[in-house]
Amino acid sequence: MHVLGIDAGGSKTVALLADGEGRVVGEGRGGGANLQAHGELEVEKVLHAVIDQAVATAPASPAAVCLGMAGVDREGDGRVIAGIMRRLGFRDRTLIVNDALIALVAGVGIPAGAGVSQGVVLISGTGSIAYGVNQRGEAARAGGWGSALGDEGSGYWIGRRALEAVARDTDGRGPRTGLTALVLAHFALTRAEQLVPEIYDHAQGKRAIASLGATVERARADGDAVATEIMRTAADELALAAASVIRRLDMRGEPFPVLLSGGMIRQAQWLADAVTARMAEVAPRCTVAVLHEEPAIGAVRLALAEARGGVRVPPYLDAFRPAT
Repeated sequence: MHVLGIDAGGSKTVALLADGEGRVVGEGRGGGANLQAHGELEVEKVLHAVIDQAVATAPASPAAVCLGMAGVDREGDGRVIAGIMRRLGFRDRTLIVNDALIALVAGVGIPAGAGVSQGVVLISGTGSIAYGVNQRGEAARAGGWGSALGDEGSGYWIGRRALEAVARDTDGRGPRTGLTALVLAHFALTRAEQLVPEIYDHAQGKRAIASLGATVERARADGDAVATEIMRTAADELALAAASVIRRLDMRGEPFPVLLSGGMIRQAQWLADAVTARMAEVAPRCTVAVLHEEPAIGAVRLALAEARGGVRVPPYLDAFRPAT
């Protein structure tokens, strides 16, 4: 038996083929596959490519598939992605879940009974989201609204604020900042005005903005006050998202793991440390660690559980409560 686990993110997509013991035997990697950022056609192309790579040596079709992607727990996006997976030949035993869930499972696993262990995952990548599951198997999330409505503390959010700071510095509307020289060097530009076509005219504008996170962290490490404030606010926002999830799931006084994940977390140790410090106030008995497992491993584990008889995807706690 083989199963397929897929992690489709804003910057990269990873597909892992695993045997019945969970050992990875095939792999595919490609670009971002976010429905809102890339569109349905591009998402289908990326998924098709990485799946083909992963299953190239498989003796038969996977017994089950799990795809983790931001936004698919919204009804409309979920339908679109389900349609894509059907067109790619996956109709039965196909789980489509939020990418935060597969990251959580990559860190905490799946206990006997095919539920999901208690814990919280806090992701800061191109976007950001906090997601948790309590002992009763209920889930809650905060963030994950996308770049136009939120994604506070994400690489894109940090990059946007860096660009705003450069514009304000250039105009004399804001404080001088070392970010101006660093951002221009990042894009190999000589004048701030050149940022306009660099950001607006290129197809990879959003990804390019998100890539500025490491530059902001460098400026913070050099003592730049503007960069320091951006990073401090990012840590505050990420901790606030986690606190919202923990409060709604009634977990504050309980011991549970908090997993930090995403490209921004990996690029900025200071950010991981700052969030960790804040979590001691949010939930004193929690333990915080950076997730080192590939999130797609969580998708593999969910696919294995599905192939062995089914997995219970944690229902959102808010789904039980009428809007007020």
